[in-house]
Amino acid sequence: MPRQDTQGPTRPGPPPTAVCVGESMAVLLPDRPGPLESVESFRLSVGGAESNVAGALAAHGVPTAWISRVGDDGFGRRLLAEVAARGVDVSAVAVDPHRPTGLYLKEVGGTTGDRHDLGPGRSRLHYHRRGSAAAALSPDLLADPTAAALLSGARLLHLSGITAALSDDCLALLRALLTDRRPNRLVSFDLNWRPSLWRDRDPAVLPPLLDTADLLLLGADEAEAAFGTGDPATLRRRFPAPATVVVKDAARQVTALDRDGTAVTEPALAVEVVEATGAGDAFAAGYLAGTVRGLDQRRRLRLGHLSAACALTAHGDQAELPDAAVVAALLDASPAEWAATRVTAEGITGPTLPTGRVRPADRAPSADRAPSADRARAQ
Repeated sequence: MPRQDTQGPTRPGPPPTAVCVGESMAVLLPDRPGPLESVESFRLSVGGAESNVAGALAAHGVPTAWISRVGDDGFGRRLLAEVAARGVDVSAVAVDPHRPTGLYLKEVGGTTGDRHDLGPGRSRLHYHRRGSAAAALSPDLLADPTAAALLSGARLLHLSGITAALSDDCLALLRALLTDRRPNRLVSFDLNWRPSLWRDRDPAVLPPLLDTADLLLLGADEAEAAFGTGDPATLRRRFPAPATVVVKDAARQVTALDRDGTAVTEPALAVEVVEATGAGDAFAAGYLAGTVRGLDQRRRLRLGHLSAACALTAHGDQAELPDAAVVAALLDASPAEWAATRVTAEGITGPTLPTGRVRPADRAPSADRAPSADRARAQ
């Protein structure tokens, strides 16, 4: 399968530390809130859980590759260019000459008074992804020399439940990747529950996949919808095999439960939300970056929280972290200092910061785009 040339960091060179596998799509963002029939124009962007995690891992300084398939079309070229611009290796992304790049439109609620208006703070995604290039991902990927080299050298492989819902071939690929265990390679799996994707498929295939991973990431609300419970201890018993199960309770707290019974709970930072965009993917990237760096469990959770907070206070699905000294100070803060820290679009305030406030870093080019989607509905 041909690949598109990009300007991003690609092979040759040492293999990336992390590899993320899964679909991303083109996104059409409305120029105004309100029902779609009132929208005059849309702006093109890109979105996708696995590529979001890949971009955020790269922002954390973790060399990362994203593996997928896109169509031989303008949307696919835009997607590849934007992901590569985030510092992600896209050398193993196949360009399909027959299938299109997936697409979704975002509808944003407003105060228009129209009976079809979703209302302030609400959004809905309209998907056009059936038969997409990424839906043709299959175990054949493992025979591709470029992809195989990336996978064999990775210390971290990140997957999600979205891929399992796309097609039988995609499900077979996940099973093959989870079966192909490698020494010194951690496999993380984010549930990423998307009810609309499972309307014509059997979600009973998910639990065995989740219980095969080394690290399992679950949103409490998603787990409640998929498995009938969002309770961390119950979910730990439901999935006994992973070394660690991380349960994210929205804006309240996150709990990491190890197989040996150890549980660590860390409260979320106080955040003034600008756009609920990419926060879950940002948390996953921060937590995984902390894992790769060998941080202890509490610092991993804090790095995830900080990464998510920065995403919540920026437009778009990617946001800049503060500099390394500020990150270190927050990871080392006492519980009281952590609780007193607040993150807004104007900056971060807290007792551990030298001047009391840290202004946000200049946004990366991709972070200034209009929001792609609420991460909890991002795919």
